[in-house]
Amino acid sequence: MSADTASKTILIAEDSSVILNLTRKILELQKYKIVLAKNGGEVLKQLEGNLETNPVDCVLMDINIPVKDGMQCTREIRAHVDPKINKLPIIAITGNANNYSMDQFREAGVTDYLPKPLDFDALVRVVKQYVG
Repeated sequence: MSADTASKTILIAEDSSVILNLTRKILELQKYKIVLAKNGGEVLKQLEGNLETNPVDCVLMDINIPVKDGMQCTREIRAHVDPKINKLPIIAITGNANNYSMDQFREAGVTDYLPKPLDFDALVRVVKQYVG
């Protein structure tokens, strides 16, 4: 475990409290800091609100979240004026990846994706790949 993960912050955008809590525990065990967004309306607020004090290093984006879906949130993040926000790795999490092609994910700006049910080893591996 390198010291640099201790300072890395992951935003989890997920409306299922079960998945949210599991994902948070798994990542906290890896010494990541966690910021939560329960719906698509909170994603940019959290990214912007934490920019000065605790900037987010990676977004785990559930595609089927309320208010604004994950694809819409991803497009908004990519369109953001601040490069600290618009360059973030975004890992889509979806239970119905078949509804979207990798091309659609890429077009929206998704960096990578994980299918549900989540494989937590894969989750940790993918997060480390993009965040270190």
